Amino acid sequence: MAVTDTTEPISTGRAALKPAALGLHAGRTPLNVAASQVAATLKHRLVTPGILAGLARIADFSALAAAGAIIAYLYVAPNDIVGLGYLLAAVLLPAATIILIGSVNGYSVGDYRTGMAVKLSRSAVVWTGVFGCFAIILFFLKMGESFSRVWLGSWFLTGLFVLIGLRLVVGRIVARWTAAGVLERRAVLVGGGPEAVELIRALREEPTNDVRICGIFDDRDDSRVPAMKEGLPKLGRIDELLEFGRQAEIDMLIVALPMAAERRLVQLLKTLWVLPVDIRLSARASRLKFRPRSYSYVGAVPFLDLFDKPIADWDNVAKACFDRVVGSILLLMFTPVMLAVALAVKLDSRGPALFRQKRYGFNNELIEVFKFRSMYVDQTDANAAKLATRNDPRVTRVGRFIRKTSLDELPQLINVAIKGNLSLVGPRPHAVQAKAADRLYEQVVDGYFARHRVKPGITGWAQVNGWRGETDTQEKLEKRVEHDLHYIENWSVIFDLYILALTPFRLLSTENAY
Repeated sequence: MAVTDTTEPISTGRAALKPAALGLHAGRTPLNVAASQVAATLKHRLVTPGILAGLARIADFSALAAAGAIIAYLYVAPNDIVGLGYLLAAVLLPAATIILIGSVNGYSVGDYRTGMAVKLSRSAVVWTGVFGCFAIILFFLKMGESFSRVWLGSWFLTGLFVLIGLRLVVGRIVARWTAAGVLERRAVLVGGGPEAVELIRALREEPTNDVRICGIFDDRDDSRVPAMKEGLPKLGRIDELLEFGRQAEIDMLIVALPMAAERRLVQLLKTLWVLPVDIRLSARASRLKFRPRSYSYVGAVPFLDLFDKPIADWDNVAKACFDRVVGSILLLMFTPVMLAVALAVKLDSRGPALFRQKRYGFNNELIEVFKFRSMYVDQTDANAAKLATRNDPRVTRVGRFIRKTSLDELPQLINVAIKGNLSLVGPRPHAVQAKAADRLYEQVVDGYFARHRVKPGITGWAQVNGWRGETDTQEKLEKRVEHDLHYIENWSVIFDLYILALTPFRLLSTENAY
């Protein structure tokens, strides 16, 4: 069952690809040399500040719980029964401790960079407070006799040493990884005027700053961009920022414009929100003041949160694990069905059973998607310049059946379980030349590329709501994109499971599939 592409040659190596294969179509602006060089240095990192914070929480909870359990086993168990109360305490007290430390940003990268006294005293105060509350509860409920006082005292002191020791260890790791550039939040400035200068200087003065500004995007001439005098490179015009965001692994866009420039700000946000990054508005120079909870802070530097990166940090890890595990199980389960479909395709018409099609993936990058061939080999359309219609003469007899039942999509489990460039659930990946009403998708729906802020999927919220199949009108495409954006903004593992559960039932309706 050879995997071939019936319409275009597949070259190996990046140098062999043409500009179109790199995604530089009419809707994308090529970068200048300086921006390309910076983008090449900003590649994917396995550890982000959010993931490190989660690991630190797990370490604190595990160590505190283990300490309580081990002391109970060594001291209490030989002389008495270790009841349920001990087990509950060994879970609830560490859980309350990490929740309280987290509520004061005690697991942020910036907090690990603070002075030694502050760094250690915060954990000690929280652990002492939690243990004190536990002791008070035992006193008023007259449950003191149910717990060994030696166990309580030993666990309290051990917990202090554990928290302080882990704080020191993680602090050393943070310092080392910060120096190596692993834990920084990579940002670019949109606008390089006086507001940007003030922001740059404020961030440099912050001892807990974890934001590294990699450059500036501004439409003005270099002589009118004072932020460049702060030692930051101008990477291009604002219309080049979308392409930079697709080539570089950046975390944040900071818009450094006065709020008085409302019209310009709205135009920028309509352009930039399609990128899978946090978008923040610098609020330092603004005269308009909001309540403190309206801001996020880097130290004492305030920002207004305009857009958040969807499915980030641990959510991204959870979704990736879900895709790989469940995708692998489904691939094994459907292997007999896939072999039968492949045989039917081969017997029905000449040509390979599978073909590869270029489609838009995460962050608008091109990916190769596997499908069963459903058209005659000399009439396949890898770019989907003409979408399949009802009674399309290009579709074979077997092809008509597998398209209606979506069996032609089963090889995409290879993309999920092995290649990792598709999810089980997400916005459906569209072919590069797909059209609605004779116009490319991005020309029909404003903000169309925002659906690419997450990895595409085999099935999605739009598909289970009936918006699958041909998109021959603007309304159909708008509805599909509307449902895709709803999924992105409301993602959860439970939502993914719900969509997967609905998918087999929705496939029974073949009204729009041909």
